[in-house]
Amino acid sequence: MSSSLGPIQWLREFILRPILQIFLFVAVSAFVISTIAILIGFVVGSMQGGPLIAILPVFKVPARIDLFQQVLKQLPNTLVNGITIGFVYAVIAVGYTMVYGVLKFVNFAHSEIFMVGGFVGYEIMTLFDRAGIISTFPPLVMVIIMLLAAMVVCGILAVAMERLAYKPLRRAPRLVPLISAIGVSFFLQDLMRAYAALVHNQFNVAYLNEKVSFLTQRFQLTAIRDVFPSTLPVSLGMDAIVVITGAMIMVLVLNFIVNGTRIGKGIRAVAQDQTTASLMGINVDLMITLTFLIGGALGGAAGVLFGIKTTRINAYVGFIPGLKAFTAAVLGGIGNITGALLGGIILGMLEAFFASILPFFPALGLGYVDIFAFAILILILIFRPTGLLGKKVDEKV
Repeated sequence: MSSSLGPIQWLREFILRPILQIFLFVAVSAFVISTIAILIGFVVGSMQGGPLIAILPVFKVPARIDLFQQVLKQLPNTLVNGITIGFVYAVIAVGYTMVYGVLKFVNFAHSEIFMVGGFVGYEIMTLFDRAGIISTFPPLVMVIIMLLAAMVVCGILAVAMERLAYKPLRRAPRLVPLISAIGVSFFLQDLMRAYAALVHNQFNVAYLNEKVSFLTQRFQLTAIRDVFPSTLPVSLGMDAIVVITGAMIMVLVLNFIVNGTRIGKGIRAVAQDQTTASLMGINVDLMITLTFLIGGALGGAAGVLFGIKTTRINAYVGFIPGLKAFTAAVLGGIGNITGALLGGIILGMLEAFFASILPFFPALGLGYVDIFAFAILILILIFRPTGLLGKKVDEKV
């Protein structure tokens, strides 16, 4: 319990250690992905003009392009983009993994919670624009308001979803709540599509980043080019800084809630054994509700961060990122919050790498970038279904 820790111990346990762990994940993931990227660039580049390309023409690169050099040039920017989107995936994945850890089922409607959060952030930004203060209001305060509003709305929505669609089915076979989750997902998609059409008369709604000069700022990382002069100019946008910082703060707060409070202790007890937790006086229903509340709030905040990063939201925007975040949760070890963070960072970097090289293959293109995320999901399920940080649990027969 955090109450038994001194200030220095508390700071070390809930601030310094998690931050160091996050930086370690990022550093190790960046090293591994960079190594893989360089190897792929070298191998595929060496294949050009050889007999293998005649057999696999899909990997043919125009003769004027040196794929290996292109990989090296783009690698720093690729890592920056990968880390940014990876943190978004990580925050979404935590919502999946928390619910699975407690109820042992996958809440596929969580991707629509994420989508609703994106819409809430857009509406708050639009309110500031209509009031004529979007350019003068303190931008960080506005972003915080957007995040808090999305967390409140999506947390309440997730609790309502649990009460209406999942709680009556807790004793049903596992397939039944899964089908219910898919039904809720379709319902929310169509509901928000109707909302966007009726209220905004458009399918896509665009975040007004261009009206907030703070979010359009970019910083040139010249030190990287000083060390690696062959790389392209490397820049870091303020929108990426907001996304990464916001995600890290949410992970730190979640770590404190789960590991440093009575609520977190109760959630962990229910996740381990609901019957025993109930016999010890823990309100199992309340802990499950709080799990959905926290997971929904994180999903809503991730929707805002995604909107700031990509600038566009629609009723179906949660589907693919939601599946990728689920892949990240499985990659790290579903049910393991730390694993969800690691899986999100790795997946984000891998996706950014493939997005950077696919345009060089005329037979492929960016449209195929999602294939690699789901290929990773298949490989993990085949070779390590417990994920990178998951532990094997023997099932009772």
